[in-house]
Amino acid sequence: MSSEFKFVTGNPDKAREVGEILNRTLTPVSVPNLFEIQTPDLDAVARHKARQAYAALQRPVMVEDSGLVFHAWNGLPGALVKWFEETVGCHGMLKMVKDFSDRAATAICCVAIYDGQNMRLARGEVTGTLAEKIRGENGFGWDAIFIPEGHERTYGEMSPQEKNAISHRKKALDKLKQIRLA
Repeated sequence: MSSEFKFVTGNPDKAREVGEILNRTLTPVSVPNLFEIQTPDLDAVARHKARQAYAALQRPVMVEDSGLVFHAWNGLPGALVKWFEETVGCHGMLKMVKDFSDRAATAICCVAIYDGQNMRLARGEVTGTLAEKIRGENGFGWDAIFIPEGHERTYGEMSPQEKNAISHRKKALDKLKQIRLA
């Protein structure tokens, strides 16, 4: 699947992780001036990114966008979690939810492939909870604050292999394979 498409991302950690899940070496392709629309709707962000990336490269592309939904915040930060990370960090996000009794969260990944005519979108979700404090050195982004359901450790405390076996990204990529084969 990945050899047919250019994987467009500015995040080398994401490219490494997607490559590990697909069992392929992926070279991330950066598209200058790729504008990410500001909406909590991950599907809309992925579709928009895919169309822009295709327009810039004029070849089939694969893009990915992930988000973290805090149930107590009615869907936020969602796709906007990157901006929360950059402005207040994981410490700040945990501080903002400290007074909420509902610590449930959902990790969501949307992967889109687009060849200029056909858009294929796959979504993977993992429910879980927010940790009380940052835990773990592995992963990237908000991995150190998300505890997937059925586990006691955050993504950040898991080895890459453990996380990649259960993650929202893995689920989305598995669905994308099924869509492509259908």
